[in-house]
Amino acid sequence: MPLSIPFPSWLKPEIIPGLPFRWYGLMYIVAFGAAFLLYRKQVRERRFPMTDDQLSALFFWGILALLAGARLFAAFVYDTSGTYYREPWLVFWPFRNGRFTGLQGMSYHGGVIGGIVAIIVYSKVKGFEFRETGDMFAASIPLGYTAGRLGNFINGELYGRFTRMPWGMTFPQGGIAPGDSRYAAIKAGAESMGFDVPASGVINLPRHPSQLYEMLLEGVLLWIVIWIVRNRKPFKGFLISLYIGGYGLVRFFLEYFREPDADMGYPLQFVKTDLPPALGHPALCFSTGQLLCLGMIAAAVVWGIIARRLPNSAPVRVYPPAGAEPAKSVSAEERSAARNSRRKLRRNLRRR
Repeated sequence: MPLSIPFPSWLKPEIIPGLPFRWYGLMYIVAFGAAFLLYRKQVRERRFPMTDDQLSALFFWGILALLAGARLFAAFVYDTSGTYYREPWLVFWPFRNGRFTGLQGMSYHGGVIGGIVAIIVYSKVKGFEFRETGDMFAASIPLGYTAGRLGNFINGELYGRFTRMPWGMTFPQGGIAPGDSRYAAIKAGAESMGFDVPASGVINLPRHPSQLYEMLLEGVLLWIVIWIVRNRKPFKGFLISLYIGGYGLVRFFLEYFREPDADMGYPLQFVKTDLPPALGHPALCFSTGQLLCLGMIAAAVVWGIIARRLPNSAPVRVYPPAGAEPAKSVSAEERSAARNSRRKLRRNLRRR
């Protein structure tokens, strides 16, 4: 069995070599398109009172806010050079040294914050209930998210740590050059792990294809779970909580396989370590991504408690046709009383 899988040499970031059209940008279009179609499907199957024009406008503003949040977070949270604090206009400037480079660097967590703000504002302006519009987004986003992580894989970025697993992959950009300050420590650590390390030159060893892990678990698997639960949710807003908490939990776990940015390391360490992030991730050392995921999990729990206690929390499976008398919403207390009444009736029948 081979010790690693080489990164496909035919896979290039550019769709057409020499032209500034990249697969990563196309994956964003695929992601937004998939989310839009899934959202529209829910609107129609539930007869939700939202027109196609309103749906298009919701996605337009949502996408703008998502991109803005993702870019701002990447610039001011993940970039440690201070460039964007000194020259903030560069955050949304797609040129560097006279070349078109696009907006390089996006943060998922910033995108979530931007998207949530847009959904709340749009729902308030148009008279929709945020718990409903948000739930339908929660059931639409994860499948589209898989395209984004596939774009990361095609770019050969956001790869994982060194691994001896047979599915480990050598990425073109994953090498450590002799001039790197981490070179000596990584070389010694890799040798102690049993890797065949070259005596000199670039060290490029098999890594976890963590982009694919995230694509499958944070994308496909999470979407399947939420899509199945969408018509069984116990209260309005439940899917929002399920998505935010589910993503945070899965991403927190997968961060143990993904190498954090070299200049950020572990902001929180309960056990101090000098181990280079490329070699391993101590259990009690937490990356920036993990800390943000813990915040997502906490926010999901708090929101779930609040959403359940808000008035009119009973879910509406299918809305009545326009002009029809709306179905009466049954509260949790009424459902509980009905269950207790049925149990009492069954007990009395058994006694007879």
